[in-house]
Amino acid sequence: IPLLHRALAMSKRPLLLFASPWTAPAWMRSNGDVRGKGTLKGKAGDKYHKTWANYFIKFLDEYAKHNVTFWAVTAQNEPLAGLLTPPQAPTIAFTAAQQRDFIAQDLGPALARSPHRTQLLMLDDQRIHLPHWAKVVLGNATAARYVAGLAVHWYLDAIVPPGCSLEATHKLFPDHFLLYTEACTGFFMFR
Repeated sequence: IPLLHRALAMSKRPLLLFASPWTAPAWMRSNGDVRGKGTLKGKAGDKYHKTWANYFIKFLDEYAKHNVTFWAVTAQNEPLAGLLTPPQAPTIAFTAAQQRDFIAQDLGPALARSPHRTQLLMLDDQRIHLPHWAKVVLGNATAARYVAGLAVHWYLDAIVPPGCSLEATHKLFPDHFLLYTEACTGFFMFR
């Protein structure tokens, strides 16, 4: 928080912060651990999903007490990596349908009821999952009304041309923006 205050004070324009969760607490996860392969217990609309959605609101509430606001949150960082993750990595696995239902029934309504004007981003994973992921989530009118845009990672970009993923998604859903939210160099050892 002190670093964010310093950055905000130094910036000549407003900083647009976004947050992306890696995992829920162990007691809410199917494997009983914050690490490794696991999903949220139960299904969308139940006490685990509602409680996890409320964690987002509590997160925003606590930062707001320190005059730090977030422009956006993502529903989950790399939701499909949760199926492939090394045993020590903290993550939650979501399919597109599970993320759609979580957004439509839990996270979207919780954000809409909250005092925060924080936008919601979906996917937050490789663009290789587009446009399929967008069709599943944004193809649902209830989920789509809560989603402002799609968060995309670039690690597997060489596999899928942008026309087949980004452009195709934009043509299907022109009212939802596409934003690269995670990238680095040196991801592949042979480069």
